[in-house]
Amino acid sequence: QVQLVESGGGLVQAGGSLRLSCAASGSIFSIDVMGWYRQAPGKQRELVARITSGGTANYATSVKGRFTISRDYAKNTVYLQMNSLKPEDTAVYYCNAALTIVTTKNVLYDYWGQGTQVTVSS
Repeated sequence: QVQLVESGGGLVQAGGSLRLSCAASGSIFSIDVMGWYRQAPGKQRELVARITSGGTANYATSVKGRFTISRDYAKNTVYLQMNSLKPEDTAVYYCNAALTIVTTKNVLYDYWGQGTQVTVSS
C-alpha cells in the first residue's frame, strides 16, 4: 500500500556533502514523523534524524551541526542534507515514516525504505 523510495546516496570524499531524498507514495492519509536511520557493518541501526509533522527536528549527537533534515509536506518527501561528511558516516541509510493509511485513518504504521549506501572516503 505504501512505498518509500530513497535516492541520493553515493561515494564522497571526507569533508564533502550529499543530499538524501525519500518520497512516500501510496494510499497515505497522513504522515506523522519521518526520519533517517543508518546502519554500518557490524553495528546496530541508529537514528540519525527525525522530523515531526510540525517541523520539529531531532538529531543524533554525532551528526548535530553537520546534517539537516527537512520535509516537503506537499510531496510527502523528507530530505537529509549531509555536510562535512566523515568516514564514520559510512553506512546504509534508511528512510522511515510513521503514517496512517486511508482505510484505517486512526492507526499509525511504520514503513521503511530499502536503504541507500553512503560511503565516505578519507
